[in-house]
Amino acid sequence: MEISRIWQWLNLPVCVLLLVKSEGSGFVPITYLEDAESKGAVWEIQVKHVCAVCLDGSPPAYHFDKGSGEGVNSWIVFLEGGGWCNDVSTCLQRKDTRLGSSKQMDTQSGFYGILNNQQVYNPDFYNWNRIKIRYCDGSSFTGDVEEVDPTNNLHFRGARIFEAVIKHLLAKGMENAEKAILSGCSAGGLAAILNCDRFKSFLPNGARVKCVPDAGYFIHLPDVSGTKHIENFYKGVVETHGSAKYLSKSCTSKYGAGLCFFPQYVAQDIATPIFVVNAAYDSWQIRNILVPGMADPHGSWKNCKENLSNCTPDELDAVQGFREDFIKALSGVQNSPSKGMFIDSCYIHCQTGMQELWFNPDAPQLANTTIAKAVGDWFYERKPFQHIDCAFPCNPTCGKPVLNVKAHPEI
Repeated sequence: MEISRIWQWLNLPVCVLLLVKSEGSGFVPITYLEDAESKGAVWEIQVKHVCAVCLDGSPPAYHFDKGSGEGVNSWIVFLEGGGWCNDVSTCLQRKDTRLGSSKQMDTQSGFYGILNNQQVYNPDFYNWNRIKIRYCDGSSFTGDVEEVDPTNNLHFRGARIFEAVIKHLLAKGMENAEKAILSGCSAGGLAAILNCDRFKSFLPNGARVKCVPDAGYFIHLPDVSGTKHIENFYKGVVETHGSAKYLSKSCTSKYGAGLCFFPQYVAQDIATPIFVVNAAYDSWQIRNILVPGMADPHGSWKNCKENLSNCTPDELDAVQGFREDFIKALSGVQNSPSKGMFIDSCYIHCQTGMQELWFNPDAPQLANTTIAKAVGDWFYERKPFQHIDCAFPCNPTCGKPVLNVKAHPEI
């Protein structure tokens, strides 16, 4: 490293995250964590790490809907998803979007599904404190690189964002939590897995703390061409963001940091109770892990990837093979009574944040149980729930496939 760059690094200003402003309209306005030095605030959060910022250096953000009644000391922290960036080039592509900058985020967010504040739509958690942490780091909240290259001004600080916002929430009342859930969708679901035990470590010892990742159980397998596409991609994420220090030590000592971004290699080491919500035919994984664009240059899989009912016999065989591999990858969850799972056969990606899939007369069911009921029964220990659906197309409650490519970008 050049002497001039070392000098620039050593003289970076120390950042202290402070409380902040809320703005926007709608159900839940956005709140930004501001930098004390540049903004000057009146309430200080003591954080271990400094300069917890998005890829572009803007402050982290979240939405907070306060609990009421019996839910005032119960908290749900939901981590937003949105893919990853695995090198400087892909991170630069995100830098000036909502996935890399809080300056580009919507200033309000409707809360649905597990975040809904109406009992009729969210019976067990409607009156809890409900928080959605926005995603702007590209590493599933695991990155921690101190140096900032002045040629691109990218900040890899996802783990710092997670800690800073959690400590902010502790000071807002979560330090008195009696019940807490860490959840999230897609890349946020993966973050809920990778940060599950870390989340619990911040909460009071006597609190009931559990994790509910949704569509975050990304599996390790080659694509249809035999290429290790997702393995190489995740390796790049971990190396670019300096994520290794926040991954399971017992896992990294066995497999190396790159593979420990896959839940199947860390699930058995998670001490905190965890409930996996996922489709065995996860639409994002089939489109990006099993059949990424580079493995299908002529687009022959296009119809199948849009709707599994359109698959040719050979394509459906590959899709059913994916389901079998997915179920095998769940072994670390299946072998523990403290863990639960709702693995349906719908062609979908993310279900807990969508009202029609979380709790609705037409919502997907397993064992005559909706996701909301299954998660609630498991959390409150009314009864355990570990169910894996039969093979496609057996479940009539799945309905039509829902593909939200904009919310969950392809890689």
